Amino acid sequence: MPEPAAEPEPEPTATVPTPAAEPVDDLVSAAFDNPTLGAAPPADEADEAEASEQSDPEPEAVPEAEAEPALAEPVAEAEPAEPAEPAEPEAADEPAVADVEEASQADPTPDVEPARVTAGGNDDPVEDRVQDNEPAPAEEPEPQPEPAQAAAPVAEPEPTPEPAAGEKPGKPATTPARVKATAPTLTAAHKAAGAALKKRELTGARASVYLVLDRSGSMRPYYKDGSAQNLGEQTLALAAHLDEDATVGVVFFSTEIDGTGTLALDAYDGHVDQLHAECGRMGRTNYHVAVDEVVRLHKESANPSGPALVVFQTDGAPEVKTAATKAIAEAPENLFFQFVAFGEQDAKAFDFLRKLDADETVGNAAFFHAGPVPKELTDAQLYAGLLASWQPAVRP
Repeated sequence: MPEPAAEPEPEPTATVPTPAAEPVDDLVSAAFDNPTLGAAPPADEADEAEASEQSDPEPEAVPEAEAEPALAEPVAEAEPAEPAEPAEPEAADEPAVADVEEASQADPTPDVEPARVTAGGNDDPVEDRVQDNEPAPAEEPEPQPEPAQAAAPVAEPEPTPEPAAGEKPGKPATTPARVKATAPTLTAAHKAAGAALKKRELTGARASVYLVLDRSGSMRPYYKDGSAQNLGEQTLALAAHLDEDATVGVVFFSTEIDGTGTLALDAYDGHVDQLHAECGRMGRTNYHVAVDEVVRLHKESANPSGPALVVFQTDGAPEVKTAATKAIAEAPENLFFQFVAFGEQDAKAFDFLRKLDADETVGNAAFFHAGPVPKELTDAQLYAGLLASWQPAVRP
């Protein structure tokens, strides 16, 4: 019977059910008792009996056992994924041969295979366990949040850049060396201005500087004795500390605006007298026209929102007090009007300025009396009066 054993080639049906081991004797006896069970001739049955007696050739019995398709049907149902399904029709062709071959199989072979079948139909249950454990390493998305940690340290060094400080305190806009080289006669006044600013804790302050000069008829003696020119030079020395350009805007007023000009380190000597001479006739004392002119000039300047110190010189009261009061009150807060009076200390003409200085509601004006001979004032005395009430303010 070697030929029927060679037909069961489909090895995938290696999953032979063990439960068929018990009824082997009954099937063999039935085959002998009822010859019509199988289509094979009796001669073949004798040969099969001889083959069953030969138990030594185990390798031949193993492939025959794998070819048992008749009893493999329940196994095929348990293993739908097995590719051994086409082996079922072959088993239907030779059922008797399969029955006889089952009898020829030894008992130990079916005992080992059922354990594999009950394990889930896989020949190697260990591989199933390995496959079950394989998805575990797939859970590796946990290290992904690492980039978030990398972004955190990047944001930390950002607050470190804090060296953006302002200008060094205690440094004037114009150095003493430049003043000495450009305007040597202002060296002493520049030094006195620096000391006054330091005493007021204003060293390093920055502001635009303006000088308003009264050209009413009563001011003639103060132009003749050089008091107006001297005040212009002292104001320029102060501006060399406060203004980066070290310049002073000059406004001449009387009934109207008589003229304007500029003082600079290279254009100051006798410049006030020269500008005064170019203005023509002298008139009355209208404060408000001068205040309005300074406001206009500062608005048109390079830094209109920056602080400005206005040195406002006069020798009498305004012609129209209400207009003067209104003009000062409506001026921008970053402009400070420091009035300087030329004349007698007890002159009633300065009552308006005294009241203005005492009015706490007026925060952008103050009054300083320079005396009947202003030219005799020292630089230190003048700067102490000019800076007594001023604090640089920026327009909101």
